[in-house]
Amino acid sequence: MTPEDPAILHLDLDAFYASVEQREEPALRGRPVIVGGHEKRGVVCAASYEARRFGVRSAMPMTRALSLCPQAVVRPVRMALYQDVSRQVFAIYARFTDTIEALSIDEAFLDVAASRRLFGAGLVIAEQIRAAVRRETCLSVSAGVAPNKLLAKLASEAAKPDGLLEIRAERIDEFLLPLPVTALWGIGSVTAEKLARCGVTRVADLRRLSRPALLARFGVQGSQLYDLARGLDQRPVVARDALKSVGHEDTYGEDLMDLEDILRQLLDLSERVAARLRRSDLQGRCLTLKVKYADFQQCTRSRTLNQGLSNGGELFALAKELLTLTEAGRRPLRLLGLSLSALEPLGAGQSELFDEPRRERLARLDRAVDQVRERYGRRGICKAPLLEAADPSAGDEKGPHGKEGA
Repeated sequence: MTPEDPAILHLDLDAFYASVEQREEPALRGRPVIVGGHEKRGVVCAASYEARRFGVRSAMPMTRALSLCPQAVVRPVRMALYQDVSRQVFAIYARFTDTIEALSIDEAFLDVAASRRLFGAGLVIAEQIRAAVRRETCLSVSAGVAPNKLLAKLASEAAKPDGLLEIRAERIDEFLLPLPVTALWGIGSVTAEKLARCGVTRVADLRRLSRPALLARFGVQGSQLYDLARGLDQRPVVARDALKSVGHEDTYGEDLMDLEDILRQLLDLSERVAARLRRSDLQGRCLTLKVKYADFQQCTRSRTLNQGLSNGGELFALAKELLTLTEAGRRPLRLLGLSLSALEPLGAGQSELFDEPRRERLARLDRAVDQVRERYGRRGICKAPLLEAADPSAGDEKGPHGKEGA
């Protein structure tokens, strides 16, 4: 091991949502699995590698995905489950370094430079992490090890699925030059088209252009392109930010028009958001309601409180007030969402003197409900209006991180 050993890791769980579903239901292993919303109106959130062979991709309409792969097994999004597994995986990462930059629920950069004396070279650390993740979660993670973030991410993408690739300084050109320019960070379709007009389709082509030539044609971006073509990336790994918001949103298979149905779904959303807050020992002071009408027009309504909330009944009461500020019940709805931001530790802040006993009773009730649900599941105990409805046909439930599908 030397100071020159690559110390930046990019770790990416393989087909995360679908892999979790296959883990939970062993009969699905080896079969095409699609995780997503309603089969007629939802979108694909994730697809197993068996489904990807048929061309199924994330963000694809479910109707298109099922036309490509009609034999696929469709499973709804279970964000709470995926977040629990993600926390377990990130806890494994934290055994090796505290410099972790979470890009999404299933993807992260790690800087292990300060850990090499204890655990070995970056490649050795990546091998240990992959083994621990497989042993403790039965999931596979692809890893790239390189001198910087750009190359580490390219390496993990090249290693998928379930692979490990190290790019050492002396091998950068061998790896980088044959790649298409679209593989480089920040080069989208517009820039790629401009480069193609210059005869540039591969990184090797881009490498032949001087910095002045790129600056003249692409402005400030030209300097970045010059560095990317040489595998240069000075961005540090920045430790993961604290969770900014907690929320859920559901897309419905049929538009909601009846106000009673809308309120029932809103109550269900309130209960789920509150439960997730408590699982994270958090409460929030800013509640945001999101409504999307059948014509895809969208509106949000928010309110900020002095006291943080984590009780489903209190969230529902406030959400109902916000709902009156929309056209729900007068225009058909295809989506409802609820989220809490301005997060703080559970129990933070000071209640009004006469409000304290009531809040303590609510906290005790919440703890009891959470214990029952831990044992019997979310439907083990629920409010009476929710007994009349089946599980909502959820489309996209948003967690703290958006990306999935690699």
